[in-house]
Amino acid sequence: MNEPQDGLSIGRLAAAVGVNVETIRFYQRKGLLREPPRPPGGIRRYAAKDTARVRFIKSAQRRGFSLDEVRHLLRLDEGMQCAAAAKLGARHLDDVRRRLRDLRRIEATLSKLLKRCSRGEEQVACPLIAALHADDKQMDKSYVQLPPER
Repeated sequence: MNEPQDGLSIGRLAAAVGVNVETIRFYQRKGLLREPPRPPGGIRRYAAKDTARVRFIKSAQRRGFSLDEVRHLLRLDEGMQCAAAAKLGARHLDDVRRRLRDLRRIEATLSKLLKRCSRGEEQVACPLIAALHADDKQMDKSYVQLPPER
């Protein structure tokens, strides 16, 4: 069963790029993908450029770009604007590095708390639960410096 030469149906487009039909519709609502006209008595057909565009969107999302950033990159792709794209990419890289630092700090804190939990030597019922009961200021301090282990 071959698709006509004039393009893919929305279902075939979704299958070709490995997404759900609702994802295609979502991208259309967000202005990331055009909605082709519906011919009288027919169904909308998507061109090869639409397939490439959805693949670009998914590729950017896998790299952590937000949909607003993807929209901006798509606009930059329409012209030779590598410097602007690089600037956006550099901001995104800074954000990724910041999140990685935060995750490493969280990992270290949780690791220390879990070690203390497994020892069962604390005066409180559970160091992890006690830390989670602490207010934001105390949690921020616990990321920086935990009380000494016994």
